[in-house]
Amino acid sequence: MKYGMKHLVSSLALSVSLALSLPAAPLQAEAAQSGKVLDLFFLHDTHSHLDSFVTVEDGGTVTQGGFSRIQTLIGQARAENPDALVVDAGDFSMGTLVQTIFNTDAPELRLLGALGCEVSTLGNHEFDYRSAGLAGALDAARESGDPVPALVLCNIDWEAMEAEGLTPDQQLLKDAFDAYGMKDYIVLNKGDVRVAVLGVFGEDSLACAPTCVLKFKDISEAAAQTVQKIRENEEVDMIVCLSHSGTSSNPDKSEDEILAEAVPDIDLIVSGHTHSVLEEPLRHGDTYIVSCGEYGKNLGSLSMRQREDGRWEMEAYRLIPITPEISQDMPTQEKIDGFMETVNERYLSEFGWEADLVLAQNDIAFTPSALLYDKAGEYDLGNLLSDSFTYAVESAPDFDGHPVDVSIVPSGCVRDTFAPEDITVEDVFNAYSLGIGVDGIPGYPLISIWLTGKELKIGAEIDATVSEFMNTARLYTSGLNYSFNPHRMILNKITDCYLTDDAGSRVELEDDQLYRVVCDLYSGQMLGAVTDVSYGILSIQPKFEDGTPIENIEDAIITSEGKEIKAWAAIAEYMESFPDTDGDGISNMPAYYASTHGRKVIEESTSLFDLIRHPNKYAVIIVLVVLAVLAVFAGIITAIVLLIRRLLKRKLPS
Repeated sequence: MKYGMKHLVSSLALSVSLALSLPAAPLQAEAAQSGKVLDLFFLHDTHSHLDSFVTVEDGGTVTQGGFSRIQTLIGQARAENPDALVVDAGDFSMGTLVQTIFNTDAPELRLLGALGCEVSTLGNHEFDYRSAGLAGALDAARESGDPVPALVLCNIDWEAMEAEGLTPDQQLLKDAFDAYGMKDYIVLNKGDVRVAVLGVFGEDSLACAPTCVLKFKDISEAAAQTVQKIRENEEVDMIVCLSHSGTSSNPDKSEDEILAEAVPDIDLIVSGHTHSVLEEPLRHGDTYIVSCGEYGKNLGSLSMRQREDGRWEMEAYRLIPITPEISQDMPTQEKIDGFMETVNERYLSEFGWEADLVLAQNDIAFTPSALLYDKAGEYDLGNLLSDSFTYAVESAPDFDGHPVDVSIVPSGCVRDTFAPEDITVEDVFNAYSLGIGVDGIPGYPLISIWLTGKELKIGAEIDATVSEFMNTARLYTSGLNYSFNPHRMILNKITDCYLTDDAGSRVELEDDQLYRVVCDLYSGQMLGAVTDVSYGILSIQPKFEDGTPIENIEDAIITSEGKEIKAWAAIAEYMESFPDTDGDGISNMPAYYASTHGRKVIEESTSLFDLIRHPNKYAVIIVLVVLAVLAVFAGIITAIVLLIRRLLKRKLPS
């Protein structure tokens, strides 16, 4: 017997004693009367957050997530309805210490399988460990013998790549995908409902995957072709799309809404990538779009009922917060703990640390990491992270003697914040967890590049202008201070930009002088994407100290005693260096980070003088272009008026 989602989540609420105010009336009788019903749970963007974690939200410390708690909910649901479907929309990796064994043990895929997740797709971060890393993870998952989700992805453009000749990395991935059994779509029988599930990988996802070697078709084009294939070859009741493309408040950038409009035969889109939290589904025609946010903070749950015309109505929908009030499924937790033991043995031992080692005692509620994306400004968290890069380079045993002028942290690399409690090695890694080095060791390394003063000003303009369209490009700096007015003309928002020395004194930038800049490898790899977003106007060329252009950004990686300096380890070392102010042998977070220090000043003036003073060349070009367009427009209008007058004169009687 099928159960509607209201009955399903009511049962969960009673079983795990959650005060969630869920609907309590069962729909069993209605289901028998009015068509087929599908109950579905969904996740996306879990980013290796297998265990519960502590973070800061709305100014308070909260504990969230955890697959063992999610397992409790899913177990209760399937006890009531064994045919409930569990799916995931990608970015299941990269975000906590467990990712360090992604390519050898595939803990993320194996834990999704343990949850009963039947289908997933790939996100951009699955490519962070490069082709060999992803191939290794798929092989490890397949060879583990554990249940793992099927993978679906229909818009990889193998035809284009094969026409050019597959590169070794492309062939490596193709072989791994084939061995794992990745398909464009699969068909599942869930009770009396036959469901086709396909997957797509979006344009912005590809832009955020600089190490991905694959080519992709447009998601709407590929999904339309796949849906047509499903209609021609399968008898299905419902079509579900697992999309790692995302939604946006900008209609031109909301890829999954564009997909819903373009391929109306899709009944449900589970939308990952943008970490959107949709408290209510988006609806375009008969296509619903759902998202539950990142890191397993919520479990998405829904129930849909088929209408007489074959399409589906959303009957119940809820995002269930994963909180400590939900009991843990202990077998699942034991699996997670086992993977963490492996992390300590294989990865952290190389740094001389363990996951739960306390690096610093902290009484500051740092800014939530989401705010670094959402709103321009200077934040304590950005200051702390950027300062750590400078410290790590200049305190290295074999420091080259060239001081760091500027360190830069982009919002896109910051994954979590620090609660006002002991900060452990695991907390630091979770805050800055992305990537892998050329050395094959997890964690993006720091790089050292040289930029002119003029390019540093362009960097400030990227933060002021481009980040409004690409919020992963919001910048947080050490050594570089600037002011900008968001009301000024695009590409001309910066009103002041200068360096500060160790004493905090102002140092003017010289346009043609080279300055040493430190950031992480991912930031260097993403410079091309920033150039694309600004249509090539804001272009930065990384250089070596002698001014020679850097052709391969990996040549700029900083090493110390033969090892890459990892960005996350730089933060950990910086915290360990703080003074022990209470004499208990553990560093204490300096009060300096409890406030901001004018590194980034936002001016809200709308006076005409403030809006037009000190125009740069971009502003002049824009004004000239606008004037030229207006002149052309005025000329066209004048020509039309003259033509009308001539025609009227011809028609007038003599």
